[in-house]
Amino acid sequence: MVATSLFVAALITLAVGKPMSRNLKVHEAREEIPDGFSLQGSAAPDTTLKLRIALVQSNFAELEQKLYDVSTPSSPNYGAHLSKEEVEQLVAPSADSVDAVNAWLKENDLSAQTISPAGDWLAFEVPVSKANELFDADFSVFTHDQTGLEAIRTMSYSIPAELQGHLDLVHPTVTFPNPNSHLPVVRSPIKASQNLTSRATIPASCASTITPACLQDIYGIPTTKATQSSNKLAVSGFIDQFANSADLATFLKKFRTDISSTTTFALQTLDGGSNSQSGSQAGVEANLDIQYTVGLASGVPVTFISVGDNFQDGDLEGFLDIINFLLAESAPPQVLTTSYGQNENTISVKLANQLCNAYAQLGARGTSILFASGDGGVSGSQSSSCSKFVPTFPSGCPFMTSVGATQGVNPETAADFSSGGFSNYFGIPSYQATAVKTYLTALGTTNSGKFNTSGRAFPDVSTQGVDFEIVVDGRTEGVDGTSCASPTFAAIISLVNDQLIAAGKSPLGFLNPFLYSTGASAFTDITSGSNPGCNTNGFPAKAGWDPVTGLGTPNFAKLLAAAGV
Repeated sequence: MVATSLFVAALITLAVGKPMSRNLKVHEAREEIPDGFSLQGSAAPDTTLKLRIALVQSNFAELEQKLYDVSTPSSPNYGAHLSKEEVEQLVAPSADSVDAVNAWLKENDLSAQTISPAGDWLAFEVPVSKANELFDADFSVFTHDQTGLEAIRTMSYSIPAELQGHLDLVHPTVTFPNPNSHLPVVRSPIKASQNLTSRATIPASCASTITPACLQDIYGIPTTKATQSSNKLAVSGFIDQFANSADLATFLKKFRTDISSTTTFALQTLDGGSNSQSGSQAGVEANLDIQYTVGLASGVPVTFISVGDNFQDGDLEGFLDIINFLLAESAPPQVLTTSYGQNENTISVKLANQLCNAYAQLGARGTSILFASGDGGVSGSQSSSCSKFVPTFPSGCPFMTSVGATQGVNPETAADFSSGGFSNYFGIPSYQATAVKTYLTALGTTNSGKFNTSGRAFPDVSTQGVDFEIVVDGRTEGVDGTSCASPTFAAIISLVNDQLIAAGKSPLGFLNPFLYSTGASAFTDITSGSNPGCNTNGFPAKAGWDPVTGLGTPNFAKLLAAAGV
């Protein structure tokens, strides 16, 4: 997983004075500056802030109910995914909310632009001096000690009492940036390629080097080409990670000689995104994701979505923008895989909830949303100092599927970096309650007090994630990480969807209710290994679901049967 994290082991209390305003109520606040940041002083009054407002969604509870209704195999409405218009109607803010917020903006000589399909996100610009007055805030300059990154943030803000129930949050305010943004996947030294022509059994070389042929053998992934052009797989790209077409051709010539090396991918861009084809700018993460989606999901149309740096969602760094981009489409992709993330404690609860709700919207439309779980074991996105376990985001969101990592063959075991655990923001969803309870009972008092036993648990599933061979700027390299696992599982789901659509059925959509019920028998249980961190051995893999490998690794034939094909 490519990760973002704030180191929050030790926190410093900040007391600042704020101007008083009439009829304002504190809406969000932090008690302490995140570790590693220092207060430099008040921001210049004339500095322009680009703020976003999230309006309260009118009927998210009904959207959530409908999401589960169309995603639960036992439901009579299973597979009857919602239309763009149906989703927007459920989450669009009420006319009262729109009128109240716009009237308040107008009173203060401000105007906002709508930046989401349902109209629940607005953007406007305001100088620091006016923002301090409007929100009873103290926007100040904070510097990250290690990187020198500067950010203007406030430790708290308030909104007019009459806007409570209409305005959900203002951003960026109390959420700090991620100073160690998007660290690269773990690289491993490349081993000599070995003969992978024997398909009767898993080649011995797969114990040390993973290629598409290995994954096809381990999980029974078919080599026959998909047939349904309407079935699409999308790969997200951030932070100027570019997917190189020449490297893909080299990869296919080397590892998928049975398909044309001219097989390529489509490109979509937003927020000023691009996809440079200069070999020197080929991205390790982007190439990994494209090579193992195109290289495994034979014949499935793959699209690389490059998100630029002109974010409309502030420190979410395009995470919300890409979802709004896809929600605006009449036919979004059936699968979206993302190998980026951050520690849950880097963003506010309200902001995390907003992004999670956006995943629910896309899931209700019939898209399977997959994320790498992280590479720091129980210490979060990347290994770091901690006393309590650090859940990652968005893996803690109940409306997406989190993918962990395994290694080795016959048997597979948990990869020790595979992030997993329990959210501190989101409660345990009903679809996994029984599986998680079984694990917690077996765990006993191990790691007691270091995690939230009532939180949404992750990962949900896993695949291989160690020693993947990829091509970058013409050279073969080896990489490790849950970044390897998410595109692998995305390819598998896309091939299942292809056969479902060919049979006249709906794609799988939001996966988790299926995975934890009729789909659970399609996974090979991983019962060895653990994910150490925070000066502990982490969680041990056990029989059934566990917070290292989830339900286990997929068996394609069994998954296809569970899906009803």
